[in-house]
Amino acid sequence: MADHFTDESPIRRVHRERAMALAGPRALLMQAAHPLAVSGLLAHSSALEEPYDRLMRTAEVMSTITFGAREDADRVTRRVRSMHRRGSGTLKRPAGRLEAGTAYRADDPQLLLWVLYTLVDSAIVVYGKYVGALGDEEQSALWSDYKVVGRLFGLRKGDMPGGLEDLRAYGDEMLTGDTLSVNDWARTRAREIVLEPPVPLAARPLVEAVNFVTVALLPDRIRREYGFFPLPPAWLRRALVAGGAEYVKRAVIPLLPERLRYVPAARAA
Repeated sequence: MADHFTDESPIRRVHRERAMALAGPRALLMQAAHPLAVSGLLAHSSALEEPYDRLMRTAEVMSTITFGAREDADRVTRRVRSMHRRGSGTLKRPAGRLEAGTAYRADDPQLLLWVLYTLVDSAIVVYGKYVGALGDEEQSALWSDYKVVGRLFGLRKGDMPGGLEDLRAYGDEMLTGDTLSVNDWARTRAREIVLEPPVPLAARPLVEAVNFVTVALLPDRIRREYGFFPLPPAWLRRALVAGGAEYVKRAVIPLLPERLRYVPAARAA
């Protein structure tokens, strides 16, 4: 039986780029803006080290789905679905329109869809900034691949937006509606997990550079709700990121050898 994706699949062509590592922090902060999603995703982790172990396992699962054999992808996602079925709880504090005591399940299609949206939206934004613009047809094909990922995690066809315009409408609805709300836990703990990873002192300048990009590329509403420091102004942050992105896209990426440009899983596949 053929693998879920081939080397010609848009999801492989996008995620083989090392630059896509910038998409992860953005997606995670967007996920944490959903009070129920963040409760199931990270808020159960009390020790500083545990969230990083969990995030690493998530990255490995996504790499297996994207670049691995079908049987390996099916095996790891069966395990994830089983874990999701056991994950449930209630909100301890009110968050946005949600009252304390609101129940959540890790396998709730609405939560899974928000997580899936943050992944594909971050992929489109970061790839477009640092590698090359994706036209509507390419974005549509990428979304079709991500719907395969969604089904592997338990979403049904009817749970997901059909086409690219439907996906964009869903994103607009979420970002302008009252479902999202950055709660106190996300504003402190999620920021710490994403922006202050335990790295050697020598690596801090790189982390700060990634953080600058992450904050600049967040949707405006989510960036405001996290309370990220307003200086430099948002327009200047975007201009600085755009300028650096154009340099990387035009002068760096095309000249990199494959062993530096592409992730190991992509070269192995």
